[in-house]
Amino acid sequence: MRPDAWHLTEDLDDFLARAGDFLRSRPVLHNTPLTVTEKWRTRPGAFVPGTVLFGLLESEGDVQAVFYRPPTRRLTLTPLSPERADALAARLTGLGHVLSGVTADHDTATAFADAWQRRTGAAPTLRVGMHLYRLDTLTPPEPRPAGRGRAVGEQDHEHLMRWCRELAADLGETVTIDADSWAGTRFAEKRYTFWETPDGTAVSMAGVNPQVAGMVRVDPVYTPAPLRGRGYAAAVTAEVSRAALAAGATEVVLYTDASNRTSNALYQRLGYRRVADWAPYDFAYAEPEAG
Repeated sequence: MRPDAWHLTEDLDDFLARAGDFLRSRPVLHNTPLTVTEKWRTRPGAFVPGTVLFGLLESEGDVQAVFYRPPTRRLTLTPLSPERADALAARLTGLGHVLSGVTADHDTATAFADAWQRRTGAAPTLRVGMHLYRLDTLTPPEPRPAGRGRAVGEQDHEHLMRWCRELAADLGETVTIDADSWAGTRFAEKRYTFWETPDGTAVSMAGVNPQVAGMVRVDPVYTPAPLRGRGYAAAVTAEVSRAALAAGATEVVLYTDASNRTSNALYQRLGYRRVADWAPYDFAYAEPEAG
């Protein structure tokens, strides 16, 4: 193998055997590849062999970076220098791959998007600026709204799906979330907590991904619009963060919309500290001219 080369594979086990230690070495920055590959590894039917392309950048026997491209054709990358991002774009275009977008830390995603545009003409559009936060010292909200956190059970499934549908609509996602489709959605593998008022009314929710490499990601957090501004999101986020730490997590992370000052301020008050900017780009290709 060349001193600095990408190894490509569609074999999940091969990828994890080669890249597992690298991914676990930086669980905060690598939180998305860790949680996604853990879902593919452990949930029956979540991974379909032959539908995902994996890549590992190896230099002198050590993994330096990885990517994966699922059926959505959106590339997810770990941090790369601009030169290596350009080299990867050259490799993938040379193999005839077409991408719908790229998601990575801001500098990596921007460098790759620029390289992809130079080589394919695809115009990149930033979907939403994002911040990645990690929990430093948990600081429960003060004042704390009356009520308590309660684990979501099977009896709450219809309620949970309704709120996930509302959240998806708020985010502009066109997805189907019902009893038949639930298992295939991005919401299914998470554990959820409702914040309830003293009379037992659920007013907010937070989900967490299963712990992997000592890391738990809080996602999603949702409060119905009429109930916002009363501290419920802060209370339920603090509750799931506390529970993650009590269960042995060494890192608790979450993503935010960089433009949402309210949510960013909320998480900072709870003890979350910003560690990186994140950027999901969509690629738009010119329509071929009619001939």
